[in-house]
Amino acid sequence: MNYSSKLVKVNKDPGHGSHISPVYLTSTFVFENAEVGAQRFAGEDPGFMYSRLGNPNVRELEEKVAELEYGEGCLAFSSGMAAITGCLFGVLQAGDHVVAHTALYGATHAFLSKTVKKFGIDVTFVPFKTGEELEPHITDRTKVVYFETPSNPTLSLVDMKSVAAVAKQKGILTVVDNTFLSPYLQNPIQCGVDIVVHSATKYLSGHGYLIGGLVISSKEIIEPMRKEVQKTMGANLSPMDAWLLYQGIRTLHIRMDRSQENAQILAERLEKHKAIEKVYFPGLASFEDEKIMEKQMKGPGAMISFVLKGGYEAGVKLMNSVKLSTLAVSLGDVGTLIQHPASMTHAIIPKEEREKAGLDDGLVRFSVGIEDVEDIWKDLEMALQ
Repeated sequence: MNYSSKLVKVNKDPGHGSHISPVYLTSTFVFENAEVGAQRFAGEDPGFMYSRLGNPNVRELEEKVAELEYGEGCLAFSSGMAAITGCLFGVLQAGDHVVAHTALYGATHAFLSKTVKKFGIDVTFVPFKTGEELEPHITDRTKVVYFETPSNPTLSLVDMKSVAAVAKQKGILTVVDNTFLSPYLQNPIQCGVDIVVHSATKYLSGHGYLIGGLVISSKEIIEPMRKEVQKTMGANLSPMDAWLLYQGIRTLHIRMDRSQENAQILAERLEKHKAIEKVYFPGLASFEDEKIMEKQMKGPGAMISFVLKGGYEAGVKLMNSVKLSTLAVSLGDVGTLIQHPASMTHAIIPKEEREKAGLDDGLVRFSVGIEDVEDIWKDLEMALQ
């Protein structure tokens, strides 16, 4: 089946033949008798018990996403950060070591640089692109290699096949955040990666009306995580959000195609603008990681980052000048969103560390939507002037 058809396809409702599955807004489920209840709690019966432990809408979503990411199983969480923290707590323990890329989403960086230390886990931040660059930083305690590709917000790429090959040789798990491209444009598991995480709030939902996160991997990794982490953390996705997310996924390919087409045009124009010092976009000829992109991405995506001449002040001024673009700290919406990482999403990271990761004070993150491209450009051009 064509990938676009997989996105649109729905499962038939077994109860009443509804074209779209109903929303199961219930906290608990009734057992036919005590024996059935015992079987379900023992894992011998696949039926449902309590919505924190499983719900028809959540299960339908998990099965869909596992298929789209070529994984064996999926866990749905209440937010992208719940998915990331739940995933890492599921595979790490005291005494372990993590090698993490320097260019990460601000909250992920904070979790790895501060929170995990309380649990006896050490983290080394390294700006690697290949397995060769990663290898010198691996120790006999390294359990996980964590990175984003493209990274947030510099859009730098990591060669997943190269990194996964080195990690596998040493028995180390690789975890990749695939939020910026979605399963439609990139599939890390097919590149040898062990675990994929998503902030489903972004492209998978696509409409800015929910918060959610996903973890996709093998059954060997997912099932213990389901029992030992998701069950006890309680950061499960609600049935309503699972249902909405499932519907959002059905139009992912159409939204991504239009946003990506708009982003290409805008990036090329921004690169020529006198107020812009540098543009980061995988679809540009000037993009330094073009060879990596060709190996693992089906398209450049719809995220653009650009550096304004004038630094921090210029970034703030631009934020206060746009009219059509929405000033908001998210991405992947049908509408264009703009934000200034140094004063917003990445302000939590010290300036010195931001600069090491290539995050300039004048950098702007631009999530291109599906509006008419000329309207988006007129708004940007006016604000830049």
